[in-house]
Amino acid sequence: MDHQPKFFENLSGTGKAIGVLTSGGDAQGMNAAVRAVVRMGIYVKAKVYFVYEGYQGMVDGGDNIVEVSWESVSSILQVGGTVIGSARCKSFRTREGRLQAAYNLVQRGITNLCVIGGDGSLTGANLFREEWSGLLEELAQKGKIDEEAVKKYAYLNIVGMVGSIDNDFCGTDMTIGTDSALHRIIEVVDAIMTTAQSHQRTFVLEVMGRHCGYLALVSALACGADWVFIPEYPPEEGWEDSMCVKLSENRARKKRLNIIIVAEGAIDCHNKPITSEKVKDLVVQQLGFDTRVTILGHVQRGGTPSAFDRILASRMGVEAVLALLEATPATPACVVSLSGNQAVRLPLMECVQMTQEVQKAMDEGRFVEAVRLRGRSFENNLNTYKLLSHKKPDAELPKDLSLTFQRSKNSGFFLTNFNVAVLNVGAPAAGMNAAVRAAVRVGITEGHKMFAVIDGFEGFARGKIKEISWGDVGGWTGQGGSILGTKRTLPAKYLEKIADQMRTNNINALMVIGGFEAYESCLQLQEARSRFEEFCVPICVLPATISNNVPGTDFSIGADTALNAIVETCDRIKQSASGTKRRVFIIETMGGYCGYLANMGALAAGADAAYIFEEQFDIRELQANVEHLTEKMKTSIQRGLVLRNENCNENYTTDFIYQLYSEEGKGVFDCRKNVLGHMQQGGAPSPFDRNFGTKISAKAMQWISKKLKETYRKGKVFANTDDSVCLLGMRRRNLVFQPVAELKTETDFVHRIPKEQWWLKLRPLMKILAKYKTSYDVSDSGQLEHVAMHSPKEAETGAI
Repeated sequence: MDHQPKFFENLSGTGKAIGVLTSGGDAQGMNAAVRAVVRMGIYVKAKVYFVYEGYQGMVDGGDNIVEVSWESVSSILQVGGTVIGSARCKSFRTREGRLQAAYNLVQRGITNLCVIGGDGSLTGANLFREEWSGLLEELAQKGKIDEEAVKKYAYLNIVGMVGSIDNDFCGTDMTIGTDSALHRIIEVVDAIMTTAQSHQRTFVLEVMGRHCGYLALVSALACGADWVFIPEYPPEEGWEDSMCVKLSENRARKKRLNIIIVAEGAIDCHNKPITSEKVKDLVVQQLGFDTRVTILGHVQRGGTPSAFDRILASRMGVEAVLALLEATPATPACVVSLSGNQAVRLPLMECVQMTQEVQKAMDEGRFVEAVRLRGRSFENNLNTYKLLSHKKPDAELPKDLSLTFQRSKNSGFFLTNFNVAVLNVGAPAAGMNAAVRAAVRVGITEGHKMFAVIDGFEGFARGKIKEISWGDVGGWTGQGGSILGTKRTLPAKYLEKIADQMRTNNINALMVIGGFEAYESCLQLQEARSRFEEFCVPICVLPATISNNVPGTDFSIGADTALNAIVETCDRIKQSASGTKRRVFIIETMGGYCGYLANMGALAAGADAAYIFEEQFDIRELQANVEHLTEKMKTSIQRGLVLRNENCNENYTTDFIYQLYSEEGKGVFDCRKNVLGHMQQGGAPSPFDRNFGTKISAKAMQWISKKLKETYRKGKVFANTDDSVCLLGMRRRNLVFQPVAELKTETDFVHRIPKEQWWLKLRPLMKILAKYKTSYDVSDSGQLEHVAMHSPKEAETGAI
């Protein structure tokens, strides 16, 4: 349904004062949130104040509460931790402390607070809000403020953002800092794997998470750990023997290392702690394996924020200011959170209560309930990990093809195991290998024979196809590129040969992992069904491309890794420009005609402009950008960063823009250019891409199994309906299977991009944070939702 866009221009902050503070444990990305609040606040003409050292600074007042300017938050986007400090504050827990804090805020006219912290910090903020009018009355009685001030500042508005590396807050899929903490853990795990392999060692890694096992669970999923211990899902009685059997089985399969991940709050089913030392001693005593313990500790809180955290925090910061501007005395304190790919507002106390419910469930031993309360994303992670980490004994798998028949509901029989082929198509993208691994292992668990096709459809036509086993894909999650090999060749010119190979190898289903070429390939196979019956099988496309240009999905496997590579390079370039002063860098990114990398890279790196194909520009806009940078050079921020998508304009090339800027900026700034090239395709996959690739692949393989059973008739598979060739994509909040034939109308085939792209709505956000006047459609904002409880069934069908 088309909606009338609603723009924020009518939301004026004139006369309003916003205070921003960070409280509790620090998390990477907090600075990006602070920056977004400050700049959006100033943009809407509100006064914005830093509250240094969290609630302690609010109680102490004085120089701890300072009005800030646009430049105050320059160069903090890439800095970890929080530049405005965070402290635990005992005095704020007392009414006297809160009374003093209220006085300090009223003195500066601050009646809007943006609190970035965990559930404790947000609960404190809510209590402060509830007491506010009473505190002002008390201050008036004591003669500290007059009655006019009591009336003028009668209401306090609170908006929270969750900054916590543990991802332990219910109501949001990701908290600020979680993705960056996963980056730190995965960097360590990848490094440890090489040394462990050399010596055939077992490593026990302890990660943070006193009350929440998210970091342990997702890092176990992302590195293919042998065993994981988390507080929400204690191992069953007798786990010691089960774990040792599994470790020795893995060694027997020629695996040279074992990785065990322990959350610091891990417990057994009797609520007794399971420590990393206890696990190590057990492995040494029972198996005699050379075992080492590594405790990651505060390394996980440190370092620069990932691209995901910067974009998340920037989106949340802008949303928080909008929520404050729209707040009325009747609006409950809300928290800005992430649901799928959607920024939403939820009542703060509903989220806090559900977060506390999880802990209560764990304390009472209701662990199944605790996992369910954590939300769909957590439950999905756990189910996928269980599916992929442990190979069922052969006796438990569906039996040989010739023997395994089951009676279907519609009468007749169907086979439970089939031959399924997996192939990569298009350019390599980090995370493809994680997707192949998940497909192979889930397929084997479902009882299928899995086949790997080497070198895409070209290899398929030449018969480069072989059976692939559970052990063959061990250690694939952390590998970049495409181990199977990939080619851009479409199947159209090899249809007959591919059909021959499918017949020869009795292939009953295809999983195609790749970019726009994979999507086009499956359209071609579907169109060829009338000529080749071999293609009348279930086919599933998984989007995997750094360009993120596949229709039917908001995200593609590989795009997050490429974005991190761009942002990392931009950080270094900005540092170089800061040193030399008065320098502007023009950076060219990949992406074909899709501006996703340029636009989101600009948002995450704090660039001044991003030129993309989707938003046409002319010489006047280039001139305006030069003038904007000239003005910027007069301030204390004497550097510039401009990103350009490789195909944004055939005439305004990177060289042209570089020469224009150099000429027009003469005497004010000098210019440099940098073409990032294929480094954007390389490198180890980011935690997001490993996790996303693994989960959507597992889900796709379950869909293939379901379709095979539905389409098996009279001794063979015959699927010729549109819904038997689907693309699995993430749409807003859910994973959705969409027939590729239906996606044709959504596709611009000439430029190989979707006709509508969600991230274009974030483009004005990048411009606002770079101090450009623009219109920002806030139609999706503003509705306060409620924390949804979900049924166990939803975990199978819903979000990632």
